[in-house]
Amino acid sequence: QVQLVESGGGLVKPGGSLRLSCAASGNLFSINTMGWYRQAPGKERELAASISSTGSTNYANSVKGRFTISRDNAKNTVYLQMNSLKPEDAAVYYCNFRPAWAEVGYWGQGTQVTVSS
Repeated sequence: QVQLVESGGGLVKPGGSLRLSCAASGNLFSINTMGWYRQAPGKERELAASISSTGSTNYANSVKGRFTISRDNAKNTVYLQMNSLKPEDAAVYYCNFRPAWAEVGYWGQGTQVTVSS
């Protein structure tokens, strides 16, 4: 089993910044991908950004140039730095840990990001 604990969500004004953190613990497989997905009301969950254990990153087109994903393998923690936030970035953000052999992986409980003036 894998446990994921997220933090860093909150309320921010348009143009502001937030940093999300997700710490993984448990039966971690060293070759993995960690990512941040988001789900807005009435919409499907979508990938915002992901990073592999070797450092390869992937971003949704809508966040490229504004969001930066990083990880600290020694702490089993992934971060999402979100800058220039827009109202359309508002969603529940979920951390995901996916071992190399898994199709879906494990989910965190989610953290709310609200972008509003």
